[in-house]
Amino acid sequence: MTNTERALDLFSRQFNCAQAVLAALGPAESLTEHDCLRIAAPFGGGIGRLGEACGAVTGAIMAIGLRYGAAAARDPETKTALYERVRDFVARFKARHGSIICRDLLGCDLGTPEGVQQAKARDTHHTVCTALVRSAIELAGAV
Repeated sequence: MTNTERALDLFSRQFNCAQAVLAALGPAESLTEHDCLRIAAPFGGGIGRLGEACGAVTGAIMAIGLRYGAAAARDPETKTALYERVRDFVARFKARHGSIICRDLLGCDLGTPEGVQQAKARDTHHTVCTALVRSAIELAGAV
């Protein structure tokens, strides 16, 4: 199963977008799927349904950090290279989708009861978020 297929399978089973992306990418970087699912759990809906940074984006950024992040406190070259990778990923995601902000991507605010109802009525989980999960996996693999 490819990373994209794994992420979409997890997402279809009601794991949030951040969980799906990190759990698809994290095990290749020595994190268990179980740990990935727990770590990314609060990031869905734009971080706890606040509508902020898209969970697919945050899941991918966590995976980029696992792959390229420094484990030493003073490693400026690695930190600089990591931040460049993150900026590249974000720029590509924005170019493809126009934003990395959940409420902008969905066209509603999941932090309000009205926004949750709008998302359900428009089935954004399938009509919007599935494509965001797919893009995050693809673009994270390109950095």
